[in-house]
Order: sequence, then C-alpha cells, then structure tokens
Amino acid sequence: MYKLPKSYYKNTNTIFLAEDLLGKVLFTKKDGLVTAGRIVETEAYFGIMDKASHAFNGKRTSRTKPMYQEGGVAYVYLCYGIHHLLNVVTSGADDPQCVLIRAIEPLTGIDVMASRRSVPPEKPIFSNGPGSAAKALGIDSSFNGAFLTDDSIWIEDQGLKYSPAQIGRAARIGIAYAQEHAALPLRFFIKESKYARK
Repeated sequence: MYKLPKSYYKNTNTIFLAEDLLGKVLFTKKDGLVTAGRIVETEAYFGIMDKASHAFNGKRTSRTKPMYQEGGVAYVYLCYGIHHLLNVVTSGADDPQCVLIRAIEPLTGIDVMASRRSVPPEKPIFSNGPGSAAKALGIDSSFNGAFLTDDSIWIEDQGLKYSPAQIGRAARIGIAYAQEHAALPLRFFIKESKYARK
C-alpha cells in the first residue's frame, strides 16, 4: 500500500494509465474529513490530437492550464455549470493528456460521502458517474491544479490487480462532437462493479 509517486503520472501512454488506474484508491481530505473510493471506471484523453480533448489542436485557456503541467496534478472543471469532474493529468509538461475518473466504489468515510450525495451508498447512482464520484469525494474547483502527491488529494496502490477478463473497454460517453474520435474504445471499467457503467 503506497501513494503513487509523481513519476507514475509522467508515463506518456495515457491509455495504459487509464486502465492501470482501475483498482487504485482515490483519497481526498477536505475540512479535515478523509474520504476514499476504489477507481472502477476511467476514460483516456490523449491530448492535442484528440478531438474530444479540451486541449485539441493545442488549445490553451485559463481553464486548460493544469493540463499543460507535468503529469501528477488534478484538472477539475465544471461541466454544464453543475458537476465538477476530476481528471488526472498525465505525461510531460506541454503534452496535455489526462484520465477522467468516471466512477468509484466507496470505501472510506462513506457516511461523509452520503451526506454530500443525499443518496444511499448502496445505490449505483451514489458514485457511478464522474460528477457523482467527484461530489461524493468533495471534489470542487479548489482541487484544480492540486498535486496528486499532496495531503488533500492522492491515489494509493493497495495491491489490487484485475485480470484482463475482468476489465471492459468501450467508447467514451457524451462526446458526440468529437466525430470519429467519439467511437474510440478509451473507456475502461470493472465488469463486476455495480458502480461502473457497462
């Protein structure tokens, strides 16, 4: 059991990382309260060549600034003005790749997460979308740009490994605008988890 080091996130193969993050445990500490969930669904975004990426064609805005940092920071943005979504920035500086955390299985501080969600934790909707997962963990814009080796947000390897047969792969969700890139099978999920979208 150990906190993933900064070097882990510098891997330029973001598609590999999106799959490898499955089973790792995402922690947050907010207002002195620690919550955590096992990552069971992710999506890979491969940077300036990816029509679904906020950084497509090298686009740089104040919002996308964290994406251009060296891997190992959180990129949190507001979707539809409602939901905060957490992305793990990967690769090197000026190579804006990232992994979207789409779903978690609640593990630690479940009562705290339940108060944030107002949904029973046994229900899949508790944390089975990127907005729901972030809300359960208390992730908001204050985490944007945070180092994932910090004491406020981090990811641990607790030794759980899934076999290839346990992992599903499918097209990303909600990116019809990305034309042919919308169909790329860059979403990874644990087949047996009720919190992952199949």
